[in-house]
Amino acid sequence: MNPVLRSLRDWFGYTRRERRSSFILVMIIVIIGGIRYLVPEKRLELEELSLGPLAVENETVPAGPGFNEEKSQEKHASQKVSVRKVQIELNSCDSASLVALPGIGPVLSVRIIKYRNLIGGFIKVDQLREVYGLPEETFNLISSKVTVDPSSVRKIKINSIDYSLLARHPYLKKNEVKFRELKGSVTGVDEMLENNLISEETAEKIRYYLEF
Repeated sequence: MNPVLRSLRDWFGYTRRERRSSFILVMIIVIIGGIRYLVPEKRLELEELSLGPLAVENETVPAGPGFNEEKSQEKHASQKVSVRKVQIELNSCDSASLVALPGIGPVLSVRIIKYRNLIGGFIKVDQLREVYGLPEETFNLISSKVTVDPSSVRKIKINSIDYSLLARHPYLKKNEVKFRELKGSVTGVDEMLENNLISEETAEKIRYYLEF
């Protein structure tokens, strides 16, 4: 036996089987190391996805073929305008619709409906100030959110309506409805003023509700 091998065997004290196992282990390590250097390492890189200016007020619009950013912005702008223009028409709404307005609860909503029925409908939004218990602050909050259609106002046939019904109208004072007892048919508001049957203040309020 080669003196060098004998010296190595004596030094490590390996048996033949142990030397074979050590050789195989060394070869495995060499192969693994060689593969690591021979095969390039693949690096995964995260690409940043740019969605572009597609977010409109926290709403994401999916981009795709044929997407037109300008048209999309115009569409959203028109939707905003339409939302702002949604208003409540006072002569046709119900109390549930009125509750949706700021500062209007169930009690005030019922009062508005009752007053509307009592006068025959609203001619202008400003008449909401006449509703009992409606604060000026609340009127300022809702005045821009409501509209009025005067064509739906219920007219009073002044020459034929029952006296008791006429006396219930908020715009007519008790002494002003007595003209029905003193005079026959009336041709217009001006005639009522000339004969001192109603005051100028009453005439300004009631003229839109009278039918001669």
